[in-house]
Amino acid sequence: MDTPHDEAPRFRFAPSPTGFFHVGGARTALFNWALARRCGGRFVLRIEDTDAERNRDEWIDGIIDALAWLGISADDPTFEGPYMQSDNRQAHIDVATRLFESGHAYYCDLTPDQIAERAAAEGGAGYGGWSRDAGLGPGPGRVLRFRVPDGTTVVSDGVRGEVEFDNAVIEDFVLVRSDGSPVFNLANVVDDHLMGITDVVRAEEHLSNTPKQQMLVTALGWAVPRWGHVPVLVNEQRKKLSKRRDRVALEQYRDEGYLADAMVNYLMTLGWSAGDDVEIRPWAEIEQLFDLGGVNLSPAFFDVRKLGAFNGEYIRALDTAAFTGAVDSWLPEQWDRTRFSLIAEHIQPRLTTLSEAAGVVDFLFSDEPVRDTSSWDKVMSTDYAAGLLDAVIEAYAAIDPDGFDAATTKAELERVMEPFSLKLGKAQAPVRVAVTGRTVGPPLFESLEVLGSDETLRRLRAARADLVS
Repeated sequence: MDTPHDEAPRFRFAPSPTGFFHVGGARTALFNWALARRCGGRFVLRIEDTDAERNRDEWIDGIIDALAWLGISADDPTFEGPYMQSDNRQAHIDVATRLFESGHAYYCDLTPDQIAERAAAEGGAGYGGWSRDAGLGPGPGRVLRFRVPDGTTVVSDGVRGEVEFDNAVIEDFVLVRSDGSPVFNLANVVDDHLMGITDVVRAEEHLSNTPKQQMLVTALGWAVPRWGHVPVLVNEQRKKLSKRRDRVALEQYRDEGYLADAMVNYLMTLGWSAGDDVEIRPWAEIEQLFDLGGVNLSPAFFDVRKLGAFNGEYIRALDTAAFTGAVDSWLPEQWDRTRFSLIAEHIQPRLTTLSEAAGVVDFLFSDEPVRDTSSWDKVMSTDYAAGLLDAVIEAYAAIDPDGFDAATTKAELERVMEPFSLKLGKAQAPVRVAVTGRTVGPPLFESLEVLGSDETLRRLRAARADLVS
């Protein structure tokens, strides 16, 4: 039974579980999710699991978990599934039989080698329809092919407009392999029909399949879905993102401390614009603005640096409590969370990812700071380092430990640095390297306050002693 297009639209996302979840697939899912939610439709998750040799249960679970991280889950009434394509296998075969019986498909017993030989002999390439009138029925080693009609196939695409395909250059394509298994094009068409899918929005790499699928839909007398093919994602060399070459696993970004909201926002900007210059915007606003008319035709550059900038913006937008909660799983279990909370707001603006937090403040939780040799050599070799450290140690030792706070330690350093004719940035360097082991990090005086008087003085004296030796 056809699903009329005037009913609530039904979108689908149909990934194959062949590894980690690709960021390109994540973007396609989000595009469909936004469209479904905006128009009061449904988002159907179908797992194309018919390739038993390549599928693994953990990859299916990974897809579901990754979608949930993005906010696409069964907790939302818009969501439906997951369905398994393998559950529809008999329906695929039944439809193939129907196409054969109606004359829209025929059996072919030519092997790939025989096809290659005939094509070469005729000066062409590919299959030439040689078994069309052979009158063959099903049998061992035979494939079922669709009888491509004459003329043209026009695909109405929500992104690309009217796309015309010359049927003469489309060979009679296989529907069922010689081992009896249905191919992608047949299974997709049958599944979409059975699930009442009205809108197929997917990557442009599937556009070449679309005329074949539309021919099948038409031959079966079913309603043609609304098509929409969005641009692929490319790397900085403008090559299509590859699992073998590029960082494309959504799970990797999640595990590195990218926030889901930042990832969602960034992915939605790839190949789509609301027609203004705004890039950082909440999902609720994106959902209301998104439509295929704003999707452009050019490949979209997946820029990891720009993703980092988005993520930094989202980290900075968190309140302190939300930030400490979000970053907690990236901190060593043995660290004192109360101590970390004292420095949290000072490192939050400096992070690109949550996983960076531990490396920024590790000196606060170690017995000794890990010295960066190049920083030490550069800063401690100056003609003022030893004298300045002596002055700072004397000044800090005179501060009441209960009053050893950021404002006081800063004021004392500013006082003792005057005879050295230094600016604050230069004067801070020996103190920072002595206490933290490096020249960069969170605000120095707030760090000293967290360390406390005793530990700060101990580290300063240890560094000064090493200068003597």
